[in-house]
Amino acid sequence: MRKILTLSAGLVAMAMASPALAQEAAEVADPSANVAYIFNTLLFLIGGFLVMWMAAGFAMLEAGLVRSKNVSMQCLKNIGLYSLAGIMFWVTGYNLMYTDVTSWIGTFGPYGMQAVGEADVETGYSVASDWFFQMVFCATTASIVSGTVAERVKFWPFMLFVLVLTGFIYPITGSWEWGTGWLDQRGFSDFAGSTLVHSVGGWAALAGALIIGPRLGRYVNGKITVMPGSNIPLATLGTFILWLGWFGFNGASQLAMGTIGDVSDVSKIFVNTNMAAAGGVVTAIILTQILYKKIDVTMALNGALAGLVSITAEPLTPSVPASILIGSVGGLIVVFAVPLLDKLKIDDVVGAIPVHLLAGIWGTLIVAWNTQSEVDGVTLTVGQQLGVQALGVVAIGAFTFVLSAIVWTILKFTIGVRPSEEDERLGMDIAEVGVEAYPEFAKG
Repeated sequence: MRKILTLSAGLVAMAMASPALAQEAAEVADPSANVAYIFNTLLFLIGGFLVMWMAAGFAMLEAGLVRSKNVSMQCLKNIGLYSLAGIMFWVTGYNLMYTDVTSWIGTFGPYGMQAVGEADVETGYSVASDWFFQMVFCATTASIVSGTVAERVKFWPFMLFVLVLTGFIYPITGSWEWGTGWLDQRGFSDFAGSTLVHSVGGWAALAGALIIGPRLGRYVNGKITVMPGSNIPLATLGTFILWLGWFGFNGASQLAMGTIGDVSDVSKIFVNTNMAAAGGVVTAIILTQILYKKIDVTMALNGALAGLVSITAEPLTPSVPASILIGSVGGLIVVFAVPLLDKLKIDDVVGAIPVHLLAGIWGTLIVAWNTQSEVDGVTLTVGQQLGVQALGVVAIGAFTFVLSAIVWTILKFTIGVRPSEEDERLGMDIAEVGVEAYPEFAKG
């Protein structure tokens, strides 16, 4: 112990004597702040790479739920959209969402990172870690769209839509709450993004599904043609990866890990997140057994995801039973909404609209049951909070859906979104990618 103390004293003396180490010496003066800074930054980084791993989850889920002739295309789209989202979020997305936000929008332009060796002590965390954490949320929004419009969209038009979604639509709506814009000022609450991430992706996906139309042969003469996925084990793996990543998604949205209270809250968020997913799965299993006399594994997978989306708007304050109930309603939404979309002839290949849009709306509204915001020093009533939550759902939904529909329509009537009928029947792997996922087994 004495040797350690002697070494520490020597290092401090060196720091005081060397200008290059002046910052480190200054940090020693307030060790508690230094520790909080380190742990807050670590939370962002760990949460960020867990959410980044969700990109793999979306890729595997989609690869398992599309037909074998389109698997390579889904893999290509997912790695492409993640990369483009990261670039666009640096080019202008982060500043639009967080920098000098007025009531409606931030500022345009690239985000400037801290200099080498520089610490943003006044923020309580590294701004680069915050940027990385926020960026992976942005990419998640685009992943939602990919699954809905799978099997009948060309690669480059899809990527152009992702460019607009991740660079402009998502950041602007995000600034309204997380950037302390007009919705935040009214008391709107969305802890980790049931609406700001999941419903935004869901609205964009719905616009695409309506404008692009269903896959060839999906709805014929009033009948629904079943188009089963190519690999249920892969889809199951994707679901578990997403479930794992969600602990970073919700847990790191606590935004602080520098105190005992913060760490305890992160722990509770993990528990509630897990239990909501479990509730969604069990509900989907029971309901499909009752309704169809057989259990639908794809409904169980989406039940887990719907439960996760449902709890994302407020994963901290609910009790464990409440979290299970919130997730269970998400599972119920999936079981009833998937066939409803088919009746409306809205072709959602992976069920992303029920999971992310509808369960996201539910999760956002139920916040009022557990949490009431404070506005101008006055705590909102449950009814007032519910009204503000509904306002946020409608405003963000309308903005996202209308702008997404405009972008999809422009793409449709300019460069074209859909492949030719021949290419669609052949499969996007051969028509556009040139690499088949299962060359020995690919079938229509």
